[in-house]
Amino acid sequence: MIKKETVYKIGKIGKPHGVDGEVSFHFDDDIFDRVNADYLILDIDGILVPFFLDEYRFKNDETALVRFADIDSQERVRELTGCDVYFPREHVDTDGEELSWAAIVGFKVIDERTGKVVGEIHSVDDSTINTLFCLLTPDGTDLLIPASDDLIVEVDAEHQAITMNLPEGLTEL
Repeated sequence: MIKKETVYKIGKIGKPHGVDGEVSFHFDDDIFDRVNADYLILDIDGILVPFFLDEYRFKNDETALVRFADIDSQERVRELTGCDVYFPREHVDTDGEELSWAAIVGFKVIDERTGKVVGEIHSVDDSTINTLFCLLTPDGTDLLIPASDDLIVEVDAEHQAITMNLPEGLTEL
């Protein structure tokens, strides 16, 4: 059984395309193409299920047309519409490549000064020039932290933690 901690969300399945089982896939992270993935993981009614890729082609920078193995009709692929798509963290090469914003969702942010966990990243807002980590703090409140390279001290992909040198008082806002 695939556990949610071992994967991260990279997109969502859209509508069927054509009649032979092709479907649109809207993605935030093209990791599946960069590492030449054999499969994607779909959330089917709360259960993470691997679907092997037969072929895919890019429609634009955020959408691909995908055909999954053994799914060859519009009716079968329609059942997948709206499913969240995940990718295994173990297949992400963290040595020579930067992690995508999608890959760090779920990471803990640690304040270098205090050594305490500030919160867990539940999303990344990159809609403006100043990218923000949206954290859920241990007491259940939301906190926005600038995702600036100047503040990031260390990224530990293995332990899913980011150590940051946060300005004093930032966590009290």
